Amino acid sequence: MAYSLDIVVIALSIVAAAFFAGAETALTAASRARMHALEMAGDNRAKLVTRLIGMRGRLISAMLLGGQFVTIGSSAIATSVLLSLYGDRGVLAATIIMTALIVIFGEVLPKTIAIAYPDRVSLLIAPLVLFFVRVFGPVVSAVEALVRGVLRVAGVSLVDHDGGVSGHDELMGAVDILHREGEVERDERDMFGGLLELSEIPVSDVMIHRTKMRLIDADLPPEELLREVIASPYTRMPLWRGEPDNIIGVLHAKDLLRAYVAAGGDASKLNIADLALKPWFIPESTTLRDQLQAFLDRKMHSALVVDEYGVVQGLITLEDIIEEIVGDIRDEHDVAVQGVRKQRDGSVVVDGSATIRELNRAMGWNLPDDEAATVAGLVIHEARSIPEPRQTFSFHGFRFEVLRKQRNRIAALRITPLAPRAAEPRTIGQEGETTPHD
Repeated sequence: MAYSLDIVVIALSIVAAAFFAGAETALTAASRARMHALEMAGDNRAKLVTRLIGMRGRLISAMLLGGQFVTIGSSAIATSVLLSLYGDRGVLAATIIMTALIVIFGEVLPKTIAIAYPDRVSLLIAPLVLFFVRVFGPVVSAVEALVRGVLRVAGVSLVDHDGGVSGHDELMGAVDILHREGEVERDERDMFGGLLELSEIPVSDVMIHRTKMRLIDADLPPEELLREVIASPYTRMPLWRGEPDNIIGVLHAKDLLRAYVAAGGDASKLNIADLALKPWFIPESTTLRDQLQAFLDRKMHSALVVDEYGVVQGLITLEDIIEEIVGDIRDEHDVAVQGVRKQRDGSVVVDGSATIRELNRAMGWNLPDDEAATVAGLVIHEARSIPEPRQTFSFHGFRFEVLRKQRNRIAALRITPLAPRAAEPRTIGQEGETTPHD
């Protein structure tokens, strides 16, 4: 009975150490987004958690201070008790016993629970943690001032050390991790990623290239022009005059049909130039985010993309931008474009004009699109030349075989995923010789 009070104090100290260790782990692992949502729903405890997370440095210092205080105190009491019972051997016994108790019950057990249920534990202990942060506040402030002084003398700065990770990258990384853990589906990950990347992708990467644009000669007879519009799967048709690069307007199918009905079904009475809308030209460097906002502001659905010399390079539509977020959108009038065709042997036959982003989305691949927008452009960039049919190249973990070429353009390729050990960049010539890249 003589040492019963000491034993109670040691037990309470271990419980206190467990509290401080678990609180530090739980509050540093708690989801800020979830706490914010709970706070918006009126949860006062979530408001406290958010406040504590906002003062993370002071929180950790206070929890460490409290934990060290009770740990050292309990160890001192245990050493004193065992010294009086066993003499000098009591020091060794106290060290072994207190180390085991503190490690198991004061550190590992509470931290395991806290890391498994960080949000629930944080909400439960937030009021008590805030109390200790306030109590230890003056001591923590003094310790922080001392630490900063020592670091300043050592030439270490604590200003703006964020690790170079932006909020955008942090969100993308979090979504990717959740996808790997099975909590976010692939389609949802792609949609979220597409939304975040709108500010980084230029319209030139997703536009309909000039070689695929469907144009109408404004000088065609009205009857023939009407047939062209009706046969087209698109409702907005660029008009050219003299040469295809000279776009004079954009004809909307509804405007044409209204005028046709107003003319009593007599196409010869139509003045196509008067029906066409003024073309809207935008630079190819415009980001998808800016262009989406421009579409909303101007209440328009399409724009012509030009390069630095004012030459038309392609057409961008509102649907093209939305597809970057939600994936391919097709209706009953769309023409199926066979740009990606899976083969039984695991390879994929791809049109050279297929964009890398579309291919990555369709196949779940991760081919780089920094240097080229299309698959053909990627092969030409890596090969540093315009390859010939039957030439094969291996890079980025895939084997690319040129199947067909039209003039100086790669028309079709076969792409085969390689085994991980065979993914080092190399070029295989037409005769089958392997040549490393420079």
